[in-house]
Amino acid sequence: MAAPSELFCWKAGLGLPSVNTDCLIVLAYARFAGAPLKIYKISNPWRSPTGSLPALRTKDEGSCSQPNQIIIQLRKQKYNADYDLSAKEGADTLAFISLLEERLLPALIYALWIDPKNYVEVTRRWHGENMSFPLNFFLPGRMQNRQLERLRLIRGNSSLEAGEEAEEELYHDALECLNLLSQRLGSNKFFFGDSPSSLDAYVFGHLAPLIKIRLPNCRLQQNLKNLDNLNTFCCNILSLYFPSESKEGVNRPMSSTQQGSDFDNEPYKRRKQLLSVLVAVAAMLSYALLTGIVAIEHVQEEEHVGSASLRGPSHEEEEEE
Repeated sequence: MAAPSELFCWKAGLGLPSVNTDCLIVLAYARFAGAPLKIYKISNPWRSPTGSLPALRTKDEGSCSQPNQIIIQLRKQKYNADYDLSAKEGADTLAFISLLEERLLPALIYALWIDPKNYVEVTRRWHGENMSFPLNFFLPGRMQNRQLERLRLIRGNSSLEAGEEAEEELYHDALECLNLLSQRLGSNKFFFGDSPSSLDAYVFGHLAPLIKIRLPNCRLQQNLKNLDNLNTFCCNILSLYFPSESKEGVNRPMSSTQQGSDFDNEPYKRRKQLLSVLVAVAAMLSYALLTGIVAIEHVQEEEHVGSASLRGPSHEEEEEE
């Protein structure tokens, strides 16, 4: 029997089976299609085969990232959640996915990564508490910069920054998208009837963070709460396809267990932490010496006939804490 493909995703947290939209899309699609994946939920993207999350590693096709590429690979393995869709439904799927990425995704990026209050109190805090030292000091900031560049690219505005004007425009477009999704879903359980498809996975991946993550500053969340069918849609997917993961994310956001992974077993974790501390201490000491924060000065004692003099250092040597 061939070994199952391996899927690397951001770990569970904040009431979600994964804290990342792209990971939620892939996880949901895999569940909908019944793909037997070996899942690694981690908090360090550099430990995935592609250096980013999500990532799929297969025996024959190698590794790939991005939800659309991963879904294509799963379909090649005969795990296709869109198998029963008609040509019109397939076209509708592409149209609504494009709408999500153009209208809703920019607002989601802004709410989680660009809004200063949300970033500091929720996004930065979660990643800082879940990443190992010393990654938690610099990687969240680097991720924020990449998300800002991604937002600027989507919107075609290279000077876009956080502010009321940008927020108003992004949230206006996102609300129009939410209303269209609500109208299309109607009273259905899923967008094309009783069985979920790739469109349901994409909508879930974009809506679930807005529904489950408590953001101190996001008017879009208040608007989404008024669309009952979209809230019910996401809650149904969580309860049907992620019963243990979503519950675990609520109750134990700081210690969620990775599925099928030995990355964080205790001996390895202790060695990794000790090595990280030693590297960090060496780096800080080197920086202090190079910049003059800490200086070592040799003092020579000069002996004279009948007398001796000792000249002290020109400044006190700082004590390393």
